[in-house]
Parts: sequence; structure tokens; C-alpha cells
Amino acid sequence: MKAIVQDRYGSSEVLEFREVDRPVPKDGEVLVRVRAASVNARDWHVMRGDPYVARLAFGLRRPKRRMRIQGGDFAGVVEAVGKDVTRVRPGDEVYGEADGAFAEYLCAPQGVLGPKPANLSFEQAAAVPLAGNTALMGLRDVGKVGPGQHVLVNGASGGVGTFAVQIAKALGAEVTGVCSTRNVDLVRSLGADHVVDYTREDFTRTGARYDLVFDLVGNRTLADCRRALNPTGMLILAGGGVSEGGSVFGPTGLLIRGTVMSRFGGGGRIHVLTTAPSTDNLAALRELVERGDVTPAVDRTYPLSEAAEAVRYLEVEHAGAKVVITV
Repeated sequence: MKAIVQDRYGSSEVLEFREVDRPVPKDGEVLVRVRAASVNARDWHVMRGDPYVARLAFGLRRPKRRMRIQGGDFAGVVEAVGKDVTRVRPGDEVYGEADGAFAEYLCAPQGVLGPKPANLSFEQAAAVPLAGNTALMGLRDVGKVGPGQHVLVNGASGGVGTFAVQIAKALGAEVTGVCSTRNVDLVRSLGADHVVDYTREDFTRTGARYDLVFDLVGNRTLADCRRALNPTGMLILAGGGVSEGGSVFGPTGLLIRGTVMSRFGGGGRIHVLTTAPSTDNLAALRELVERGDVTPAVDRTYPLSEAAEAVRYLEVEHAGAKVVITV
């Protein structure tokens, strides 16, 4: 089969389009013929091995064997199933999150995939799993967002942000999205009640106060973000730029500081979000999509052979919404 393979760290040139062996499902695994995959920030972090501290998980000198084929989000058709698989069968259309999505086939545990939303194309469905799950867990599970709350999403035009705006609205919140000038119309179209153009205004200095600030960027200090909270408000950290900690720690430095403050000086007002694939969350996202509350926003698509350019575009051009690879 064809796949995007990485044998060393570096720029997008290290992502090679080549022939590899087709995987065989083990017990409890599902073989999926991939129809589409989406690109996430994690993909270019793995590509570069950046920040360096992340190589403890990625692989010290080169990506670990399980990470040699890039990609994490996928949508496709079940080709075969291993022993003890009971949730799906060959021919089912599925979507989910697993290593090796930039390929014609992948094997995934049955616990990380679910039925594809019926009203989405494969390309749209592939945009949902990681980003949608992050937004859902941050807002519903940690933030406990409900009707009447005021929620600010910093990074509202990004992959997670586009889902966060819509999910917060579906939960009944009044939503403010922060983005650049070129993405103001996009964020408004997603349902944001208010949009802050960060090139013209600093949301931490407007005087507005929020019940929840969902920070997906990390371009403001923790003190600044806390200033934008009301007295009982919550700051949720779910990302950050490399500039926050440099190439050694990258966004990890910000998240570590957030964790320390939440435990020893934040009074429970700061939470560092951790996520994991979940069939239950995929089902919840499917319900939101099929109900019309959430629609994946796709910036552009690339064929599998141009996946390296897709990753470069997300990293360098700061794509709005999701970037999708068709297989």
C-alpha cells in the first residue's frame, strides 16, 4: 500500500510517499481502508521532533516504529476485523483516531473508532475526531459549560477552535472567538456571538470578563488570561505555541506552569486539558453533527501524495479550520 513514511526528524521533506506492507489486524483490531485523513498540529510536532522534550515520547533519535507512518485522524470503510471485534463489521463506514492515518490502510483498536456521521463526506468526517474530541472534553467535561455562561475561545479559527465555538453554542453559551483579521468572517459563520481580532485588540485588556477562557494558542501569559476571568471563572489550557517555551520545551513549558498553578496557586481556576480517544465521545460528536449543531470547517484538501505539503501548509501558513488529505 501507499503511505507517508518518516524515518528522521526535520522539515516536510522528511515525509516520503512510498510503498509499505499492508497491516494485518490483531485480536481486537480493525483494518480500515482509509478514504480521508486530517492534519493536526501534532503531525508537524512529530515531523520535527519539536519541542525536544517531546522526543521522550516520539523517539529520541528518530520516530518510534509505530509513528513512522504519519497521521492520526481518519475516516474510511472497514476492510476486515480481528478476533473478538464485535462493534463493527466489514463494509461499515467509520471514523476515529489512530496512528498511521496517512496511508491507504490502517489498523486500529475497535475502541477508538465509531460509525461515521451519516450526513458527512469522508473528508468532513476525517476532520472531526481529535479536534472535536478536544473541544468536547474541554467544554463539556472540564468546563461544564451550560446555558447563559460566557465563553471565550482563544484560537477560534483553528482546528480545535472551530469545533469549540460550535460546541459551546450547542451547550447554550454566549461565545466570543479570538482570531486574526482574515478569519473573522469564518468565526462569525460558526455562530460566535462576538469576535475579537487579535491584530487589533488584546482580549485580556478589554475589560470583558468570562466564565471560561479556552486557550488553544498559548500566546498570552497565565496572568493575562486570568485577568479576563470573572471571580469564579475557569481557564482551560489545551495548546500553545513553540514560542512559549522555545524548541526545548515548546508549549509543554506553559502547560507545566499551568499545572503547578492549578495545584498550588490557582484555586482550581486553571486546568490543563488531557484527552484520549473515546467511542462514547465519537458518538456524542456524531449526534451533534447529525443534529446540525456542528459542521466541520475545512480549509483545503490535498491528495495523499501531497501530504508533506499539507503538513507544511498547516505549520507555516497557519491554516484556518482543518486541512484534510484524501486517499
